[in-house]
Amino acid sequence: MNENIIQAIATELKVQLSQVENTLSLLAEGNTVPFIARYRKEATKGLDEEQIFYIQKQYEYQQKLAERKENVLKLIEEQGKLTEEIKQSVIECTKLSQVEDIYRPYAQKKKTRATTAIKNGLQPLADWLLALPIEGSLEAEAEKYLSETVTSVADAIQGAKDIIAEVVSDNAKQRWAFKDTIMQAGILQTKLKKDAVDENKVYEMYYDRSEKISQLADHRIMAIDRAEKEKVITVSFVFDDEQLKKNALKTLLKGQNTIVEETLNEAVVDGCDRLLFPSIEREIRSELSERAQNKSIEIFSMNLEKLLLQAPLKGRVVLGFDPGFFNGCKLAVIDETGKMLTVSKIFPFSKKGEDIETSKKKLLALIQKYHVQIIAIGNGTASRESEKLVAELIHEQKLDVSYAIVSEAGASVWSAQEAARKEFPDIEVEERSAVSIGRRLLDPLAELIKIDPQSIGVGQYQHDLPQKALTERLDEVVMKSVNRTGADLNTASLELLTHISGLNSGTAQEIVNYRNENGRFTNRKQLLKVKKLGPKAFTQCAGFLRITDGDEPLDQTSIHPESYEAARKLMQACGITKLGEADISFPKEKTAELGIDEYTLKDIEEAIRQPLRDYRDQFDGALLKSDVLNISDLHVGDQLSGTVRNVVDFGAFVDIGLHEDGLVHLSHMSMKRISHPSECVAVNDIVKVWVYQIDEARNRVQLSLLPLDQLEQRDAAYRHRKATGGKHNNQRPKQNKPVKKEISMDDALARLKERFGK
Repeated sequence: MNENIIQAIATELKVQLSQVENTLSLLAEGNTVPFIARYRKEATKGLDEEQIFYIQKQYEYQQKLAERKENVLKLIEEQGKLTEEIKQSVIECTKLSQVEDIYRPYAQKKKTRATTAIKNGLQPLADWLLALPIEGSLEAEAEKYLSETVTSVADAIQGAKDIIAEVVSDNAKQRWAFKDTIMQAGILQTKLKKDAVDENKVYEMYYDRSEKISQLADHRIMAIDRAEKEKVITVSFVFDDEQLKKNALKTLLKGQNTIVEETLNEAVVDGCDRLLFPSIEREIRSELSERAQNKSIEIFSMNLEKLLLQAPLKGRVVLGFDPGFFNGCKLAVIDETGKMLTVSKIFPFSKKGEDIETSKKKLLALIQKYHVQIIAIGNGTASRESEKLVAELIHEQKLDVSYAIVSEAGASVWSAQEAARKEFPDIEVEERSAVSIGRRLLDPLAELIKIDPQSIGVGQYQHDLPQKALTERLDEVVMKSVNRTGADLNTASLELLTHISGLNSGTAQEIVNYRNENGRFTNRKQLLKVKKLGPKAFTQCAGFLRITDGDEPLDQTSIHPESYEAARKLMQACGITKLGEADISFPKEKTAELGIDEYTLKDIEEAIRQPLRDYRDQFDGALLKSDVLNISDLHVGDQLSGTVRNVVDFGAFVDIGLHEDGLVHLSHMSMKRISHPSECVAVNDIVKVWVYQIDEARNRVQLSLLPLDQLEQRDAAYRHRKATGGKHNNQRPKQNKPVKKEISMDDALARLKERFGK
């Protein structure tokens, strides 16, 4: 392992060198990230999955960087041009792009004006110009290089200037300096194209807009990229190009006088305008896009994780309600284990002759027959009409039933998949959707894991993102969520098992086959009898697969089989005969006697105290309701509870029971300045909100996470500080920056169109 790389990673993560070294060794041995995070805490000193993923990725990147440095130095040396200065510059590079910039002048180029001039023998003339002669004649010097391919003095001079133009463009340090200047002081300008087609004016705010490059928000970058791709706008940079050209000439002149200054200046201007500036602009655009895409991927992954880890509503009979107008509402009753008991349809909002009262009677019959406790209503078309129907039925019949609005994103995708057809061959696709909606309330992770994460609908600009990077990151989130939760070895689906540490689609299928052929597992050791599942895979997966009511009580816990002996010794030392029986307190000095480390001891103690604890119980579950909310019931200042449905750069959308989710703008989230809504909320959080503004005509509501009196106090204090020149929140006052304006609901929806398309 490269010690320099390890030291750099340790410094970045602010952890010990040994933590990085041990983590890399464990990864090299074939251990999975979840296994290392859970069962090798002694070696990593408690590093979590995200830190381990970072170490893994950074080490791979740094290895590629080190290899590229070595190759570049070798290639330059082979040309006989490697100097100590170049060598040191390459060694100091921290990015692959920097190494490529240094190598640019020595790289084998495709045919350019400069390579043609060099081929025509004009390199010596260019060298003569760069030597800054103080006497002589350029024309006389140029005559020396006339040939069959260079037929005039003017052609010779032009060829030499072409070579120098490329020298100007290839100067790595100058390129970095110019790039930094443009990034800090430049303006990005967008204009509407003459032949643009933007019927819904999705990109209207970019028809004529200028903004400092350094202040561009990530979501604006994504919108600009999309608008440009759709040929709605043109994008250009505005910066002091004349000053940069002067700087480039100054670099060539080195403070000396020369008879060829004018010629060099012409070469510099050409090199900057034709080569350097366009190249830098492309690099900046690429880096801005990459930054915005990475941010969008992280927002997507953060939202997905919160959605996957929402607390399940266990042990309830659930009725899945898939709303619809013309094709009716699909119903599916699910028992406590997720088994479908029956499916049905009602047509309260269609023209098929069934009135609302008839639909209510059918719904009531299902509720009473199967003792339904909760109704899960999908949040798609006809959702609010269906909610009103359910709430009226609960009220009229005085039912001890609650309902919750559930995201139905991806339900139709799963319903059409082969796995869904195999499980429910005798029911229609739409009825399978109702089953999925009901199960999402009962056990969200087990159901959502069946669906491609990109179909779950909690991202922004996901179709504009690099698919490989997005898929890899979402897979990491799924792996992390599944293994933190664990799975019941006897009931887990094939899809869920596939994501368990140490398993893949093949071994997961073999586990399902074993269950089908031999019945339920009664001991974790039986996993070793599963085809294709060897000792190494067993070590990686065993701790994440639970067995209830089996032969070994410890199999129902997160304790790994390798620690069973220590767990039994601990229970014996504490006088405990049954899991969950009593609290445990074992002196740290006795840890050595058990042969386990402090981290493992703590995990064992927690597992013995709460053997059936679900990691997801610490998070919010669905918000249960029994009555419907109308916008006419609302008043500015009202306090409500709601569920966060999506988090985007400028705020969060909260379901408070209306047809449209309410918007909580970034500026209405905290008494302190925050840079992103994720600092305050996450998808599926249940939050208290206050009504900030009501637009009854459009059925839109703006919300605040702060009581309105606090919001006014904060804003008044800010206005006072601004008027008196004071600092805001102990931060330096903004300079040369536009004051942020509060966003209207219409603007918010326009921004959503930017993200999610027409």
